[in-house]
Amino acid sequence: MTTHLYTHDIFAEHLTPAGHPERPDRIRVVSDILSKPDFDGLVRFETQMADESSFLLAHTESHIQKMRDSVPEEGIFRVDPDTAMSPKSWDCVKHAVGGGLAGIDHVFSGKADNAFLAARPPGHHAEKVTAMGFCFINTAAVMARHAQKKHGAERVAIVDFDVHHGNGTQDIFFDDASVLYCSTHQMPLYPGTGAKEETGAGNICNAPLSPGMDGDGFRQAFKSRILPAIDAHVPDLIIISAGFDAHHRDPLANINLVEDDFDWATGKLMDMADKHCDGRLASLLEGGYDLQGLAQSCRTHVKRLMNG
Repeated sequence: MTTHLYTHDIFAEHLTPAGHPERPDRIRVVSDILSKPDFDGLVRFETQMADESSFLLAHTESHIQKMRDSVPEEGIFRVDPDTAMSPKSWDCVKHAVGGGLAGIDHVFSGKADNAFLAARPPGHHAEKVTAMGFCFINTAAVMARHAQKKHGAERVAIVDFDVHHGNGTQDIFFDDASVLYCSTHQMPLYPGTGAKEETGAGNICNAPLSPGMDGDGFRQAFKSRILPAIDAHVPDLIIISAGFDAHHRDPLANINLVEDDFDWATGKLMDMADKHCDGRLASLLEGGYDLQGLAQSCRTHVKRLMNG
């Protein structure tokens, strides 16, 4: 397998208030674990900044302008009580999207079997016109639209196993049957969306998990809801919103997954990609706020991408 990794040192320069869970140490531990000899086989790329016009694939011009205008010259500006910008934050967003688009291009060109974007800030809470939940621009959504616009993908599946529901991705694609959005997430929990009854144009598949649920419940949700939905959609590309905050160590939720659960889910999604879309799969980092749990889960996820 040829796995591409896209990352950049700039992602540590998106600063958040003291004590904030979405902190620069997150990308540092991911970068450190992926620098080990086990990962010598990764093909590594420094991300390049995307043109802001690509953000229009998923967001309005007014939202993009508002985010651009929110960047402080110094210090930290709170877009909302949870979501903060520092002077380099917007550049980090552009680098994250740029890495995601490069991953899509390389997967469709055949240069890579799959791709992993190690970036921050995350994106799956960013709605069409609203930044929230530590997120400004929805990278996964832009990647999906780019695959459709540039590479002719008719159907894309986005699978989100972050412990928080990706309300932003659901919002962007709620009426678009060409993009399947599947999510496992704790419920009740922030942001409060993600009920089974939220089905969009038949393209939204939510599989909420009860607090305290372990890997058995997570795997059953995959088997009974997520994997059948992908089979029915027959995608040309699978994108993974890979949040690792359903790990049992994570401080922001109460789901008790271990690294083997992420390995299993990644393998099942690779099987789906092999079955439906010539293996085309791109993954990107979303949440995960315990540093040890994040690093070890990310290690497991990327090793599975590399090993098939």
